[in-house]
Amino acid sequence: MTRLLSALWALPLVAGLSAAPAFAQDSAQSSEQPAEQPAEQSQSPIGGALSMGESDADATPGNPQAETYTKATHGDWEVQCLRVPEGTNAEDPCQMYQLLKDENGGDVAEVSVFRLQNGGQVVAGGTFVVPLETLLTQKLSISVDGGQAKRYDFSFCTQVGCYARVGFTADDIARFKAGSAATVAIVPALAPDQRVELEMSLSGFTAGFDETSELRQ
Repeated sequence: MTRLLSALWALPLVAGLSAAPAFAQDSAQSSEQPAEQPAEQSQSPIGGALSMGESDADATPGNPQAETYTKATHGDWEVQCLRVPEGTNAEDPCQMYQLLKDENGGDVAEVSVFRLQNGGQVVAGGTFVVPLETLLTQKLSISVDGGQAKRYDFSFCTQVGCYARVGFTADDIARFKAGSAATVAIVPALAPDQRVELEMSLSGFTAGFDETSELRQ
């Protein structure tokens, strides 16, 4: 399991849900049209970004932390789940995951997909994590089997990479289910005249998608 996976869980399953209304605006854009900018986040209270520390007891076996595990593999997709602590009256939430590689087999980006409940025209969410050296103003584009691409804004960057949180409509998901491969394209900041195209295999997409959890917004 890669080091990015824990970040993928923290963001799409928690912060990602709060952006569902913005997803709906994004998905309403026509092909090759920029998605709407997400609503500006309210400022954190003073000291909100500072670590207040934790006692050793917080990390003892008596206070178990959630962990991820692979529930199943469908084609080129893994169904990754978050194991909730024992005694929690909830099922383990699951999402689809795929590591995207370049033509030389190098790890470049990661993608996770999860279903959404009560999201209006947005039936699923996705989180793409790309290298920090990406030219964010050129957005992230996705096309299926050489079809017309849709572009999505990046949301933010951390020391791990830059994140694009996107919303998928029923039509988008139908294209993924019917397709064989999607192309995810980004532009390097140091080479703005070039495009890096990554293949996102759609083998196993249908089975994997049906096994993901339906998250409430």
